Amino acid sequence: MKNARRRWARWGIFNLVGLLGFAIQLVSLSLFKRLAGLDYRLATACAVEIALVHNFIWHENVTWADVLSRYSDGVWGRLLRFHATNGLISFIGNVAFTWTFVTWARMPYLLANAVSVVICSLLNFAAGDRFVFRSRARDRGGPALWCRASGH
Repeated sequence: MKNARRRWARWGIFNLVGLLGFAIQLVSLSLFKRLAGLDYRLATACAVEIALVHNFIWHENVTWADVLSRYSDGVWGRLLRFHATNGLISFIGNVAFTWTFVTWARMPYLLANAVSVVICSLLNFAAGDRFVFRSRARDRGGPALWCRASGH
């Protein structure tokens, strides 16, 4: 029961961070397209990278902060795993879906990108929870380090 509540709370925080990242991505996409004059596909890729870094920082410090040991595999290992999972899902998914929706469904590029983000979010949560921000204690089947330290 406690784990289910924790997972739902994490899912809620993940979505709040995602909404902030989504806003940053849409603003960045619009700026790259309109002000910099980039093609919408390149602008999408650049905007996704900005959102990825933003989201990683928040997930590292808020969403999954309770399961991380800052000294286990380090922030650089998690950042690499984040880019290898959430990054690939977001890059490939956002660019491919945005292109598909713009080309085949004739959607405006910002709406197409918004739909793409929604499609990718479930996969990104699963990848973050199971691969990127896993605790070493959870990998071993024991209580997380923060539980032992805080007496929970």
